[in-house]
Amino acid sequence: MYIELHAHSNFSFLDGASRTEELVGRAASLGMPALAVTDHDGLYNACLFSQTAKKAGIKPIIGAEITLEDGHHLTLLVENKAGYRNLSRLITKAHLAGSKGNPVLSYTALPGATEGLICLSGCRQGRVADLLARGEKEGALTAAEELKALFGKDNFFIELQNHLTPEDKHLSLQLARIAEKLGLKTVVSNNVHYATRDDHMLHDVLTCMRNKVTLDRSAPFRRLNSEYYLKGYGEMIRLPWLPHDAILRTREISERCCFDLDFSSLAYPRYPLPQGETAAGFLRKLVTEKACKRYGELTEKLRERLDTELALIDQKGLSGYFLVVWDIVEFARRMGISAQGRGSAASSVVAYVLGITPVDPMKHNLFVGRFLNELSTPDIDIDIATHRREEVIQYAYDTYGRENAAMVCTYVTFKARNAIREVGKVLGLPAHVLDRMAKTVSAYGSIDAIKSLKEAAEFGSCLESEAWQQFCNLCVKIADFPRHLSIHVGGMVITPCPVSEIVPQEHARAEGRIVCQWDKDSVDDAGLIKFDLLGLRMLSLIDEARDLVQQHRGLKIDFDSLSDDDPEVYKLICDADTVGVFQVESRAQMQTLPKVKPRSIEDLALEVAIVRPGPLQGNMVHPFIRRRQGIEPVIHLHPKLAPILGETLGVILFQEQILQVAMEIAGFSAGEANGLRKAMGRKNAHEELVKWRGRFVEGAEKQGIGREIAKKIFNHISGFAQFGFCKSHAASFAILCYRSAYLKRYYPVEFYCALLNNQPMGFYLPEVITGDAKRHNVEVLSADVNKSFWNCSIEEGLLRIGFRYVKGIGEEKGAAILKAREKSPFVSLQDFVDRTGLDNPSLQNLIAVGALSSIKGSRRQLLWEAGTIRTTGLAGVNAQIQENLPIPEMNTVEEILADYVFQGFSAPHHIMNLYRETLDRLKAVKSTDLACCRYGSIVLIGGYRVCLQMPPTAKGFSFLTLEDEEGLINVVVKPDCYEMHRPLIRLEPLLLVEGVVEKKEGLINVKAKKLASLREMGRIKGNQFAFLPFPVKT
Repeated sequence: MYIELHAHSNFSFLDGASRTEELVGRAASLGMPALAVTDHDGLYNACLFSQTAKKAGIKPIIGAEITLEDGHHLTLLVENKAGYRNLSRLITKAHLAGSKGNPVLSYTALPGATEGLICLSGCRQGRVADLLARGEKEGALTAAEELKALFGKDNFFIELQNHLTPEDKHLSLQLARIAEKLGLKTVVSNNVHYATRDDHMLHDVLTCMRNKVTLDRSAPFRRLNSEYYLKGYGEMIRLPWLPHDAILRTREISERCCFDLDFSSLAYPRYPLPQGETAAGFLRKLVTEKACKRYGELTEKLRERLDTELALIDQKGLSGYFLVVWDIVEFARRMGISAQGRGSAASSVVAYVLGITPVDPMKHNLFVGRFLNELSTPDIDIDIATHRREEVIQYAYDTYGRENAAMVCTYVTFKARNAIREVGKVLGLPAHVLDRMAKTVSAYGSIDAIKSLKEAAEFGSCLESEAWQQFCNLCVKIADFPRHLSIHVGGMVITPCPVSEIVPQEHARAEGRIVCQWDKDSVDDAGLIKFDLLGLRMLSLIDEARDLVQQHRGLKIDFDSLSDDDPEVYKLICDADTVGVFQVESRAQMQTLPKVKPRSIEDLALEVAIVRPGPLQGNMVHPFIRRRQGIEPVIHLHPKLAPILGETLGVILFQEQILQVAMEIAGFSAGEANGLRKAMGRKNAHEELVKWRGRFVEGAEKQGIGREIAKKIFNHISGFAQFGFCKSHAASFAILCYRSAYLKRYYPVEFYCALLNNQPMGFYLPEVITGDAKRHNVEVLSADVNKSFWNCSIEEGLLRIGFRYVKGIGEEKGAAILKAREKSPFVSLQDFVDRTGLDNPSLQNLIAVGALSSIKGSRRQLLWEAGTIRTTGLAGVNAQIQENLPIPEMNTVEEILADYVFQGFSAPHHIMNLYRETLDRLKAVKSTDLACCRYGSIVLIGGYRVCLQMPPTAKGFSFLTLEDEEGLINVVVKPDCYEMHRPLIRLEPLLLVEGVVEKKEGLINVKAKKLASLREMGRIKGNQFAFLPFPVKT
């Protein structure tokens, strides 16, 4: 029997060429009862590997290959709990001692940190093997003696490998002699880097990426052959120079490794309690006190709900967790930082009375079983105003200990665009073709997008050659391979012991930030509990707009006491006038708003939830809308469903409804029902649902429900297999939706100012936001060195653009302008240059967008002066020459050109102003003209491409949003039309569309028949505007 004890998954970044599932599947097919994965300097894959192996009936052995300070490698395997703790600490020390991506472990870190670890001497890069290969036999012997002393005779093994290279025989024999001389045992490994021989080409490509070379120059870096795959006993025993007992010893070592990756006993942080208090007792006192303040008199129903929740919280040991979350939210409130819970936590009355969440579960009839049940561990997501989130994170570090808190990571993986560029670069394919291909697919799109390139007319024939076929296959294989770590948007773990004893930590790319090596799924799998401290820019926007209203109008808005039934606010929403309004500004939302016509927070929760993959995938959106409009009757598959689905008119829109249906129809417990819900969201949802179907139908029959009806009900809920909102989450977002709409309706200047200051956010670029502001009678003023600030500001009721939008003017340069302006306004260009010290490119950018217009001279005159002012230093002479020279002012076309180049938009103008003459000549209509066009008529319309959406639920249809001077235009593109015009649709920012007008229920779309580049058709005489690079949102 042979067990592989040295294998790398693709979490050995840019080195391992197989997924965990592939390694485990290969091991299972070889009949291995156990397998070790020893990725480079990390336990990134430990949880995924452990779970995958157990499912396959294979014992997982946790380990890592450590990089030492001299560059040598050491293979360490975890024998028990103490060994895991030591390995995690050692990896942390290695990463924190080195720079990002370059861990180095000092030999001095090993003494006292070897208990519970089994050490293998390492591969060819191990210290012992490397010294032997260099002819330093005494040095190799000494190195082996030192490792024997550190780990003990029974825990240190000499590692033998044979990859059929010329030096393997000599090296293996010498290693065996050292083992014999020191009384050590040998063990065989294959230093696996891919599951099967077929994957060796992918490994070569990854090696090239790691070393930044092309394949034809990679010989010094690539391994000599393809023998580094997972081999079974039959293959290993046929390899020469490997002792049979060393092969069999792999099983002996594997049997000693008995560590199970479960930290649920360490999951919960400890809240600093008053003396003599327990967490459960203190929480109950706190909840009772807060409930009286929230509700006044406590009804029997409310007491019963609180008692049920508190009992379940205590039973699961969650009291301390709730107290910590409350403490963090209370800190934010004390500091005036907007923070609120969302997600399933908003269904908890305990969370509501503690002030963690803003939604009253009793009022909105929220089901708590999605959040609290007997089987699963909940987590609470806290949204925090983005601009002050760091303060909250630092409070958590300071209060609960920097050693006991860490940010959760996320794995940055290969997506279509970077896979095309990087794989193609390694293979030496033409850069211009790769660039064109990469831009034709979504930056974050599925790797499957590469397959569709073969159908595109532009690339189809090119991809038929053998080299390009190989390129496509490699891109598909590398799909979703992890490349490096990043920080999760808000996930944090807080533990009662140092985090490094549970999971290794390393440097993040952000300076001074430490991140743990597990993502949110691994944290959950290990039994830890995660705190999500998420930055939400909409909270920052609402805070800023509220403060601006108070500053400029003297009015104080108290959102907590604000009524949520203002008909003017709902009119704005129902009219789909929702650019910038939280959660309802997408094209799909704008299409459904006039149909659903929300008139309450409950209605807004329905609207927020309806345009999600779950309801869309389950074909629930159209039935809901038709029933809402009274066109279609409400039908329930069984009378028991009426109380559950009554609010949503017989269709499933919320995650809680899945739980309630499973409990009511099949007799599931809340925990079992939540297990069904989780199964629907997994990658292998189809396989999971097959297992659940039988249990559901059997349970329904026990409830007296017929088998066929039970199957239909299960099919109904399984249509929700893609992600959808829970009702409590939708309700939390509905409140923010209403507040943002309220600000837009009554305080538009403040709203748009805050919206521009909190970019990037939502669907639209600043160009669209400023256009929407102007359509709402908000006058937008250009940046001005004597009046602007870093952020956009309000000036006598008008919106002034800030320096942040001028290209080349970062915060540091913006601060220099403001500091210089403190004494007095700038009176001349020379005065501005002398006092700010700005470099010439930055100066020219400011002049180009008209930011020095308050200083005497036109843009062109100032640009000429800026070009000479530092050349001679003779400002007076330059000014005199300038006055005598007949320098013409920029015309409107040139000013708009400069605004778009150096600012991304024009405050006083719209880009389409430049093409209106051409469009009028072509008899094209404006967006506002579409309402007067007959249904089915063919129109020509031009616009700036705002965004392109290609939802997987749309059966290949694409949706373009264009903007002209008057408003937004919805363009529907059929699959064949998209393929015909793919590069144009994805790359061209200014489009001319010929299409058919479609009107239904007040909504207007243009179904595209043909598309063309507006820039190509309407070049502007006298400048290079046709080649202007535009920002495009995909």
